[in-house]
Amino acid sequence: MKFYSTNLRSPQVSFRDAVLHGMPADHGLYMPVTVPEIDAEIIRKLPGMQLGEIAHTIGKLWLSEDIPDSELQEIAYESINFDAPLIEVEKNIYSLELFHGPTHAFKDFGARFMARTMAYLQQEADQETVILVATSGDTGSAVANGFLGVPGIYVVLLYPSGKVSNLQEKQITTLDRNITALEINGTFDDCQMLVKQAFMDEDLNDIMHLTSANSINIARLLPQSFYYFYAYGQAAAFEKPVIFSVPSGNFGNLCGGLLAKKMGLPVRKFIAATNANNIFPNYILKGDFKPTASVKTISNAMDVGNPSNFPRILEIYNNNHSQVKNDIEAQAYSDFITKKTIRNVYEKNKYLLCPHSAIGYLGISDLMMDTEEDCTGIFLATAHPAKFFNVIHEFLDVDIPFPAGLKSVLNKNKESIFMESDYTDFKEFLIRAGWRKG
Repeated sequence: MKFYSTNLRSPQVSFRDAVLHGMPADHGLYMPVTVPEIDAEIIRKLPGMQLGEIAHTIGKLWLSEDIPDSELQEIAYESINFDAPLIEVEKNIYSLELFHGPTHAFKDFGARFMARTMAYLQQEADQETVILVATSGDTGSAVANGFLGVPGIYVVLLYPSGKVSNLQEKQITTLDRNITALEINGTFDDCQMLVKQAFMDEDLNDIMHLTSANSINIARLLPQSFYYFYAYGQAAAFEKPVIFSVPSGNFGNLCGGLLAKKMGLPVRKFIAATNANNIFPNYILKGDFKPTASVKTISNAMDVGNPSNFPRILEIYNNNHSQVKNDIEAQAYSDFITKKTIRNVYEKNKYLLCPHSAIGYLGISDLMMDTEEDCTGIFLATAHPAKFFNVIHEFLDVDIPFPAGLKSVLNKNKESIFMESDYTDFKEFLIRAGWRKG
């Protein structure tokens, strides 16, 4: 399978080249030339399939030309070796719990699959690979966990100082070996810009092999389609049309669902639910995409003022605003309503939401009240609420259970390098690190 750049000024490449380079030379995003269609028989079998089996089945439709089936099966089963249960919260509204992986956030799906895929694809390359990751919270810990100890790969995480939760910061900054955390004096958008500038720096790329593990890398994006198939299989018994509500920041999560639908998964509609960073809802309403500076909220992983994956959404729908609106509705929610929702859902249903999952719940709840159609509404629960215990305890007196994986990092010492949001400083740091091409 070949992949092209959304900017249309770079040659088509194989999956291997798309993954190892991360971004095309024209600074676009890689997209598949064709989207494979899933056989109706596979849709029929989804209710009896486990996540690893689904990852292997869907993955080989994309990757069979680049990864032998036996290797791909091993990657699928090893990387996605945890569950994503569909939990009823109230009538016709279900939570797809994507936080049962090692870092307790949905990013574990894409990061772990990508880590094992990249390790396989670069095993013949005699060089060091440097992965640059801008993170507003959960991406950093998932990528770090996925790539920890992988030979020949070094990960540099850039996160905005004071704008991630305490527990998220501990997950990012308490690893060592091949993981380095840079605490940037700025916003997530500043971190993302530093990474993009590094990819565009020809002198730097002559010295070292850079790639990305953000959802701009196609190997992070494709696995995010797998759990939509798994959720649909779990919901099939309800025999109703399925609607997904997706908490959205950089829009990789939504793109994974849109690719699943384009492959043939029968999804009735998607809801892009955002916080106060309402760039996409404004686009849906007016047809204009106008990036802005990001606004700090309690759902910090979604604090994105210029979503990187927006060009992919346009590609999926041939740059047609009407087609986008036909499949996707979008709503934005304030911190006030997010807090109120966490409290109300817990008091009414004894189900605890993280701030991001609460926004997903709001999206599906609002739509279900406005539609007369009998549907199954599924919102993506993207992180374990314990990751935001400080925020939740400010307005809700509740005993939040801590998974062992989260509890273990609380008493570890933070190790990060503080840096201004200045590209010259960032470039000098990378050069001093001494990573070199083979």
